[in-house]
Amino acid sequence: MAVETVPEWMTGLEDEDLVFIKKFLLSSGSLKEIARQYQVTYPTVRLRLDRLIQKIRISEEREGDSYIALIKRLAVNEKIDFDTAKILISEYRKAKKGE
Repeated sequence: MAVETVPEWMTGLEDEDLVFIKKFLLSSGSLKEIARQYQVTYPTVRLRLDRLIQKIRISEEREGDSYIALIKRLAVNEKIDFDTAKILISEYRKAKKGE
């Protein structure tokens, strides 16, 4: 695949996410093997995979509003907590309806 045709969801990932995906594929999707390679527990790897899945889903949602997409990315990347993200999005949507 040429660099120009890299899927948009992939371009938004950090280098460490891409390394994780590569290791995951090379280990045939074994989370136990990934946990061994990273020297962490299975639940830690599962959490990382879940967050990576969220990042990909967010990038594919094609949220029409860049502010909401930003808030979701911040929550997935743990820059803000999930409850705060929900409040910010909810209040933003209320304000937009009031315009």
